Formats: sequence, C-alpha cells, structure tokens
Amino acid sequence: MRVLIAEDEQMLADSIAAGLRDEALAVDIAYDGEAALERLAVHDYDVLILDRDLPLVHGDEVCRNVAEAGGLVRVLMLTAAGGVRDRVAGLFLGADDYLPKPFAFEELVARVHALGRRTRPADPPVLRRADISLDRAHRQVFRAGRYVPLARKEFGLLAELLRAHGAVVSTEELLEKVWDEHIDSFTNTVRTTMMKLRRKLGEPQVIETVPGVGYRIP
Repeated sequence: MRVLIAEDEQMLADSIAAGLRDEALAVDIAYDGEAALERLAVHDYDVLILDRDLPLVHGDEVCRNVAEAGGLVRVLMLTAAGGVRDRVAGLFLGADDYLPKPFAFEELVARVHALGRRTRPADPPVLRRADISLDRAHRQVFRAGRYVPLARKEFGLLAELLRAHGAVVSTEELLEKVWDEHIDSFTNTVRTTMMKLRRKLGEPQVIETVPGVGYRIP
C-alpha cells in the first residue's frame, strides 16, 4: 500500500511516516497543500492522510480536488477541530474518514488499513500460494511450515507477488507499491531485495523471473 501524508507539522508528519513504514507501507510526505497536489498528480496512492489546515493550498481544496478527480485514493482527514459539525463538513468535501487530533497511532494505522482495503478487493488475513503463507496482521511468513524472518521491503515484495495470484508483477509496479518517491526508478533495489528474499525463502526457488517483464509466483 502507498500512502501520502499531507501535514504541515513536520515532526508529526515525520513521526506518522516512520510508524507507517514500520508497518511495511510505502510513504511520501507533503508539508503543504500545493506539494500534496503535485504528488497526487504523479503517483497512484491508496490512502491520503490529509491535515485540514494546510498552507499554500488549504486541505479542504486538496480534498475537493481529489474527489473531483474521481480516482481510487481514499482520504483520511485530520484536524484539531473535532466537533460534529467539522466532521460532517469534512465528509461532505469528499473525505472517506475523519480523525480528530490528538489521536492514538494504533487507531490511525487501523483506519489507514481499512481505507486501503477499499481501493482493491479485500485481501484475506493470510495470503497463500504454493507452500508460502503470509500473515499480514502479525507480519509473519512461513514456507512449508518453516518461519522465514523478512525485512520490511522483502515482506512488502512478497505480499505484492502473493496478491497477484500468479500474474506477473513488473519492477515498476513493485517500486510504486513498496517504495516511496525517493527511490531512483533506475536503481537495482528491486533486484537486490528480490535476491535477498529468494535466499531467505530457500530452495526450491518459488519466485520466477519473466525476462523483460517482471516477477511472479506461479
């Protein structure tokens, strides 16, 4: 899942991003509304965490633009104003969910995952293919009953391959869904991470390379 955080309180934005990255999500940050709109025009996000009181372009206008664009991105609006009237106003602007500040980070994570499920068919709690099982909630992977400890990006790569149900996933798709905007699109990061993932999964090799196209678990 790829998330954009639009929040002008830099320490808060960075803290949310660090926590979501620990959840194996790809996260970008915009510290004002103008930067948020620029990123939304370039990348396909699953969830936008949107502070309502943004500088340059107000959060309400960002939300309105997202709603009018009609894309798949879901909006979780944050604001210090937690009254019913404020929540209703935010939802009428096109927000999908609303969370007043201050909030518990665990609740934010749960709401982000819930919104992310709306952008694609819901995944089962445990993804399975071949002899691999991936438990998203507990961030555990097993192969033929053997526990396989994975780093965050390795876990994210495997999850995207399992979600594809045997279809080929391109390197570009993996970069878009597993890494954030700071990754160089010409980097060997996907190949390097894939090598580490294959090594940890062990023999026989279960991830197939489709030359010039991408990867799959047949």
